[in-house]
Amino acid sequence: MLRLTRPKTATLIFSSGKMVCTGAKSEAEVQKAVKSIIKLLKAHGIDIKNEPVIEVQNIVASANLKASVDLERAAFLLENSMYEPEQFPGLIYRMQDPKVVLLIFSSGKVVCTGAKKEEEVKRAVEKIYNILKEQGVLVEEE
Repeated sequence: MLRLTRPKTATLIFSSGKMVCTGAKSEAEVQKAVKSIIKLLKAHGIDIKNEPVIEVQNIVASANLKASVDLERAAFLLENSMYEPEQFPGLIYRMQDPKVVLLIFSSGKVVCTGAKKEEEVKRAVEKIYNILKEQGVLVEEE
């Protein structure tokens, strides 16, 4: 495991040449981290023949809808949702387009996981906000 401070990431490096980088706050930070790691490896005599192919597998992001959510009603109205408050305090919503999973909390906080591009996160949060508003399950904050 290799930890960088700028950007703050942790990277697993395998003998196959593959790497798994976590902790970056943006796609640009991933690029920067990989470049820094390549530079470090080369400085330590490791021969790197090709440019790295960077593939984002999973973005985890948080958002705030700035409104409370009636999760009981939302669970009843939304297909592809699961809400079992005695198991987990948030509603789990599997969105089809973009293909992400949203954890929606009564406070209006949302965690989005499964996106492969930052744009998908933005689209998913805007979409769920509009869906929840249309269904009348958002309680706007004053």
